[in-house]
Amino acid sequence: MNIQFEVADKVNGLMTLTIEKSDYEEKVVKTLKDYRKRAQIPGFRPGQAPMGMIQRQYGMSVKVDEINHLLGEKLYEYVRENKIQMLGDPLPNEEKQQPLNFEGDGPFVFVFDIAVAPEMKAELSGRDKIDYYNIEVDDKLIDQQVQMYQSRGGQYEKAESYQSRDMLKGDLRELDEKGNTKEGGITVDAAVMMPEYIKVDDQKKLFDGCKLGDIITFNPKKAYPDNDSEVAALLKLKKEEVADLTADFSYQVTEISRFTPAAVDQKLFDQVFGEGTVKDEKEFRQKIADSLKPQLVENADYKFLQDVRAHMEKKVGKVEFPEALLKRIMLNNNKDKGADFVEKNFEQSIVELKWHLIKEQLVNAQGIKIEDADLKNVAKEAARAQFAQYGMTNVPDEYLDNYADEMLKKRENVDGLVDRAVDTKLTEALKKVVKLNEKSITLDDFNKMMQGK
Repeated sequence: MNIQFEVADKVNGLMTLTIEKSDYEEKVVKTLKDYRKRAQIPGFRPGQAPMGMIQRQYGMSVKVDEINHLLGEKLYEYVRENKIQMLGDPLPNEEKQQPLNFEGDGPFVFVFDIAVAPEMKAELSGRDKIDYYNIEVDDKLIDQQVQMYQSRGGQYEKAESYQSRDMLKGDLRELDEKGNTKEGGITVDAAVMMPEYIKVDDQKKLFDGCKLGDIITFNPKKAYPDNDSEVAALLKLKKEEVADLTADFSYQVTEISRFTPAAVDQKLFDQVFGEGTVKDEKEFRQKIADSLKPQLVENADYKFLQDVRAHMEKKVGKVEFPEALLKRIMLNNNKDKGADFVEKNFEQSIVELKWHLIKEQLVNAQGIKIEDADLKNVAKEAARAQFAQYGMTNVPDEYLDNYADEMLKKRENVDGLVDRAVDTKLTEALKKVVKLNEKSITLDDFNKMMQGK
């Protein structure tokens, strides 16, 4: 086999592969002999069918399969051995690729367009200065976390009169134009409402100070304007059934429930951190602070890597890509979405591709490799974060290990975990390479910064 490769403008490569009969013949003959041994052809004992018959029946498909296999194998072998940084898959050249007739013995000439990554230097050193935000665990943040735990450990208790944020249960009756219960009208028993979430003030105020047994007259459509879904849910109807509804309704209060947060006491301490781990409120707040720090470091690291990206993209400067060829590759990979999809998303895809190439050089420069243990650690941290969302901060390692193992069994999870593991190790490495411009910041201000406020 003969392979020629040229890159006229450093990014648009042209690869020509010529396959001769001698390249594929031996393998084709061997495959056909194997077919003959297994062939079940009427009139012949197994393995005794004439070779000519096997050739006529299977020869063409076997030859084409072998040529395609050989083509792919040698193309990617050449790319690997010559360290060509290929972007996407090779595509047949639209001008130089001639139609092929596999009836003959060849030679068969294949001409491919190869998108080659542009040359760039992405290097960092102590001369590069990058901001790093140390997020403070202040009293306000701890207070918010305490309130969250109180809320999760709280419960509803019965009340005699309504206060803001109470939950009501009562009987709904549709009224006629005179304000009387409409015969055959809409009725809902034990309808649950939280007047605090009524959108219109004059409708919300109708519930102020109401007591058990009181009857309030209000209009659901006015209370929830432009929200037929909310009205339908309250009246136990389909959305289309309330589209033209204008009637007032009476609501007789049968139950008032008030949420009472959990007290900050030993019961809450045990519930959050395990029995006997924390003995007083001071220890409780310190334990909360300690548990928040890793999450805040994770947030700070995420911002740091974003800033590294912005710094490197500016440092590397403008990069020329084989845009026409990359558009063809993108279209080939998204045939069901069409050219409009490519035009709409191409510019952003180039931005991401540039960062991918930069990050690849940074990863290689730091000698970063991802081992199974790294994936397991990332999966455990992801599991820990999921449990923490439900207030479960003291999940035993055994459960985290099992949860992480289940995550790693699913192929769709692994690629994302690999990316996270790479980002984690790269961040830790680069924090030791660049000069950190450390800044203290509250979580509120950090969040505002991240939201662009």
